[in-house]
Amino acid sequence: MNRPTKLALAVAVALGVAACGKEEPKPAPKAEAPAGVTVTIAHAGPLTGSIAHLGKDDENGVALAIEQANAKKLVIDGKPVTFKMMSEDDQADPKTGTTVAQKLVDAKVAAVVGHLNSGVTIPASEIYNKAGIPVISGSATNPTLTERGLKTVFRTVGRDDQQGPAIAAYIAGELKGKKVAIVDDKTAYGEGLANEVEKALKGAKVAIVSRERTTDKETDFKAILTKIKAKNPDVVFHGGMDATGGPMLKQARELGIKAVFAFGDGACTDEMSKLAGAASEGMACSQAGLPAVAASKDFQDAFKAKYGEIKQYAPYFYDGAMAIIEAMKKANSVDPAKFTPEMFNISFQGATGKVEFDAKGDRKDAEMTIFRMGKDGKIAPVAIVKGGVSTPFAPPAAAPAPAPAAGGAAMPPAAPTAAPASGAPKEEAKKDEKKK
Repeated sequence: MNRPTKLALAVAVALGVAACGKEEPKPAPKAEAPAGVTVTIAHAGPLTGSIAHLGKDDENGVALAIEQANAKKLVIDGKPVTFKMMSEDDQADPKTGTTVAQKLVDAKVAAVVGHLNSGVTIPASEIYNKAGIPVISGSATNPTLTERGLKTVFRTVGRDDQQGPAIAAYIAGELKGKKVAIVDDKTAYGEGLANEVEKALKGAKVAIVSRERTTDKETDFKAILTKIKAKNPDVVFHGGMDATGGPMLKQARELGIKAVFAFGDGACTDEMSKLAGAASEGMACSQAGLPAVAASKDFQDAFKAKYGEIKQYAPYFYDGAMAIIEAMKKANSVDPAKFTPEMFNISFQGATGKVEFDAKGDRKDAEMTIFRMGKDGKIAPVAIVKGGVSTPFAPPAAAPAPAPAAGGAAMPPAAPTAAPASGAPKEEAKKDEKKK
């Protein structure tokens, strides 16, 4: 090897050593986004059978709440949260309801919005309570539901010991009932409400001329209606659902019974006009809460755009799901053990007004609404009852007509205003006088 070659090789080696001793700068590590969590909120109710139209309405309310919550891209405990719904059919049957409840517990859902019927919600809630999972119903009205000291049970509607006196007062006052016949369907809901109506009517010195019982599966009511006809009542009250109330009313008219029929919330639906036909005109009924037309405009617009007309309790199931999400936000946790206690502390403006719960899990300041069936086959609210005081129902205020601006151009319409949450003095919660 000659000298120039040796020199070139030495230079190359020196440069290589220098290069090896110098570390190239490493790129800064990218900040990783926190891993998201998926939280399952369940719905349970009758999705098949004679009152599936109500169960599906409730399910849609829950689905809308979850969809809107996801659109807000909530972060709880530093993690992005995605909510999903698991919906199960309890067939309005207590036995099926407990099977569904165990299935939801096994699926480790965070909370349950349901069930529709008191007779299903009460036994199912025992299973949820043992698992530490909160359940909130938007329609179960039997007082027993929240009278057992369970700290995982809530409802967004009023109770039968509030609803019963409300419809009873309407029967005695506006309907001028002096002689009343009462029928119930032997369910926790139907019998419980009928008992409250009977108690309130007796307190008002109204004569109960007949007390009959049927079932929620019956279709032929001619036998008990014949007995009722012989007593010649002014009013007949039925504690049960529209699936039985409609046929009963139709058969009553076929037998020549002229009495006004009154119902609780289970039969306070437009479905009654389909089941009873023209016989439904003039019927009275009550709902444990404000009417759907008094729900917030934002809710009504969103619901109708996606699902069509509100059947009945969708706004209350929507608020049930929203209450759960509000409690999670307040607790900064999606763990039922941590957010369930916060259910007693939440306060928010929902689709049905201000949502808050008392120490039993009942909704504070719950209103009751009285409806009548019109010739058009639609039930329409006529009065709001709160704290024993009845006031005429005031529909939501319409948007004012656009005023002409300078130059003749129309001004933009003002935003519509929702109906006030109540039209009567504040109510003091009534205590349940009869545990079932």
